[in-house]
Amino acid sequence: MQIDPFIAATAALCLVIHHLLRRFLHRSPSRLPLPPGPRGYPVLGALPLVGLQAHTGLARLAQRYGPIMYLKMGSCGCVVASDAGAARAFLKAHDAQFANRPNVISAMDVTYHRQNMVFADYGPKWKLLRKLCSLHLLGGKALADWAPVRRAEFGHMVVSMHRAAAEGRPVVLPEMLVCALANIIGQIVVSKRVFDVQGIESNHYKDMIVELLTGGGLFNIGDFVPAIAWMDLQRVQAKMRRVHVRFDAMVTKLLEEHETTKEERRGRPDFIDTIMANREGEDGETITDVNVKAIIFDLFTAGTDTSAVIVEWALAEMLKNPSILRRLQSEIDYVVGRGRMVQESDLPKLPYLHAVCKEALRLHPSTPLGLPHFSFEECDVNGYYIPGNTRLLVNIWAIGRDPAAWDDPLAFDPDRFVSGKAAKIDPQGNDFELIPFGAGRRICAGKLVGMVFVQYMLATLVHSFDWKLPEGEELDMEEKFGLALPKAVPVKALLSPRLATEAYI
Repeated sequence: MQIDPFIAATAALCLVIHHLLRRFLHRSPSRLPLPPGPRGYPVLGALPLVGLQAHTGLARLAQRYGPIMYLKMGSCGCVVASDAGAARAFLKAHDAQFANRPNVISAMDVTYHRQNMVFADYGPKWKLLRKLCSLHLLGGKALADWAPVRRAEFGHMVVSMHRAAAEGRPVVLPEMLVCALANIIGQIVVSKRVFDVQGIESNHYKDMIVELLTGGGLFNIGDFVPAIAWMDLQRVQAKMRRVHVRFDAMVTKLLEEHETTKEERRGRPDFIDTIMANREGEDGETITDVNVKAIIFDLFTAGTDTSAVIVEWALAEMLKNPSILRRLQSEIDYVVGRGRMVQESDLPKLPYLHAVCKEALRLHPSTPLGLPHFSFEECDVNGYYIPGNTRLLVNIWAIGRDPAAWDDPLAFDPDRFVSGKAAKIDPQGNDFELIPFGAGRRICAGKLVGMVFVQYMLATLVHSFDWKLPEGEELDMEEKFGLALPKAVPVKALLSPRLATEAYI
């Protein structure tokens, strides 16, 4: 059978064009390679290699493939930064490109479809939310304005602990901490203590926050293979929807009560009053009622459990290392004495306290992988080609345990921040060896408040009481992975008062 020469020539030309287009469209503009990484499995890619403890699984993979690693997870590309240099390259040199968030299906309900500040894409709405939070809630002036609320709530917490000590009852530390922090956030945001006392209601709230942060941190198959997201194979979306219903009911009730008491607050507005009075930005961007609910979600989740996690880890490490606990108590006794409780004005005079808090943030960051970043555009980073529509994970946990950056990295040793090469390292986002709050444009907006919470709570706890485990119980130091990284088994301890009786009144 003869073949029409015109058809044959056309077919050959199409084949050549096809191959040229494939080569042109699939090469990087700079001809650079992708970062190294595992090949993975069909459909799921590298997802099965990550494991249930994603921060440790990714750290193990980075030991083989390097500090900048590319993984194909399902249909999504993901790049992982696992040392300070890699984090600096992405969050400083390419900060603007990776300032967005991926569209995480499992977080849609709880974030009111990304109408909050934490999961919103980088743009006018996010900038307006961030500006209002920085000016009226999380900045230096607002931090000073709300100091009396923190002092009063930590006082309530200590009184409750003192009562438990007198009755010989052990204290479950995170339950006490989360209750106090929720009441602080409640008073600042909606002028209301959320819980009268630590008990069943506050414990249910804590369980809800833990469930939310645990579910939100799971590597949900539906987020990486959208075609099967509707199946919800891990039941993550169903779990998060249930949490959202409970949380939304709480927020709705708080806002309804807030509206009925607005006349009582005339002349002394809280954060929501201020938001309502400044709902329109200079460029016409508007804060909606849904944005208000979503920002309350941010404040209660990020403002309670994450700070409590750091304080609990710090105290657990000191229970393992009693000499560190005694040294910290001695420092506070010298500055404050035992006739009164610690005050925020004492904190700058307590350098060893700062060192203990930094060491807890290094070894046990509250958000081990931070929050995911996303770039719509391709770029070149440290000699590698990063395709567009790629997620970025910064393994903060691995960076804090990098033996190239830290001597004896698995040891809890606050002295590393007292003298030597790490003494001037600060966790506020400029020193990439220690970035517990992230870095760059999407650095945690509450980093200043978070540090005050951690330092003030820890100083109050170790100054006010001596701590010991109940008879026959051992300290479990296992982690429970999620967006936050709490202890798998909470610290439960018996307390003995250290201060003069009048200090607890």
